Amino acid sequence: MNINLLNESQVELLNQLIDDSQRIVLCCHKSPDGDALGSMLGWAEYLRQRGKDPLVVVPDAFPDFLRWMPGIEKVKRYDKHKEVLDEAFAQAELVFCLDFNTSSRVMDMQPALDSSPAKKVLVDHHLAPDIDTLLTVSHPEMSSTSELVFRIINQLGGFDAMTRMGAAPIYCGMMTDTGGFTYNSSRPEIYFIIGQLLTKGIDKDKIYRNVYNNYSEWCIRMRGFVMCQKLNVIPEAHAAFFSLTRQEMRRFHFIKGDAEGLVNEPLKIKKLRLSISLREDTERDNLVWVSLRSVDHYYCNTLAEMFFNGGGHANAAGGKLICSMPEAEQITWQAIRYFAAHDGIVRAKPDKNDEAGTDGSSEIGSSENSSSEDTSGENGGKNFN
Repeated sequence: MNINLLNESQVELLNQLIDDSQRIVLCCHKSPDGDALGSMLGWAEYLRQRGKDPLVVVPDAFPDFLRWMPGIEKVKRYDKHKEVLDEAFAQAELVFCLDFNTSSRVMDMQPALDSSPAKKVLVDHHLAPDIDTLLTVSHPEMSSTSELVFRIINQLGGFDAMTRMGAAPIYCGMMTDTGGFTYNSSRPEIYFIIGQLLTKGIDKDKIYRNVYNNYSEWCIRMRGFVMCQKLNVIPEAHAAFFSLTRQEMRRFHFIKGDAEGLVNEPLKIKKLRLSISLREDTERDNLVWVSLRSVDHYYCNTLAEMFFNGGGHANAAGGKLICSMPEAEQITWQAIRYFAAHDGIVRAKPDKNDEAGTDGSSEIGSSENSSSEDTSGENGGKNFN
């Protein structure tokens, strides 16, 4: 099966960039997810096989359930080593930007990335890339950036030398960005790649358990609390949403990753088309992170742009609101009303930010929507009409 992505000139350019560079930096978006880490670690291992010693940098913390990944001990956090990593970007000869389409997605690391004199290569599966690069490999139709990385390694002739150290992160990235291959994963090329990765000795069942069966007791209790006490289901809109406050997170000893995938749970309800989660930032006041999920042709990225200062994929998007949680809930009701008024068929638009990096560039306050409704009762005690 032909899974090549690059034309001959792109292959020549990429090989030349790698051969000519010694100081190489790999970076990804804020709040790294499985695909961001998986693509970086898989690509880093390939570069090591070519005699390079890449520096792998993340803007901030990543979930505990990804700490098993081979090579994770070599990852450096920008928020912990700013001065050292600022210098690394300043001296870099080549920077690979993986799993993000615009430099604003790296948040506090953006000045270091933007000002770096290094030549840049972008590999990503989000729409509308706007980073100034010598080579951009952008394929929004692909399942994940990790899939792109595998295809590139394979095309450059690196598959035979690939070890389990490189194969496991790539598989993890593909798995997590498709919800365990339950969405955006119907192309036969994906399963050809999985078959190839399995020949490297990875244990896909253990990788699944490492990611999805690795929660703390407090995390399970928190998730049960949210589904039981905080879930608002609006049957006539085929939609649901829930909120998670800072106080509630403290009650359940919240750590990074505990809410991962929680927004998908309401979509298990029969006939539900849209799910939205609202989560207060653990440190900053009046900052609410928003995640949206939808199914089939009921797109949520337009809602993310219109109401939540964000964007994303057609069925997986995110954003943020600069306001209180009651105000955020009011905005969410507006979004759901809009979704229902259009029978859930909202045209997809190019993405700005996906859920793993919900950091839309614009910010809003909602003083006109400052009132709060009671959220008690089976469906939050609210009347959709």
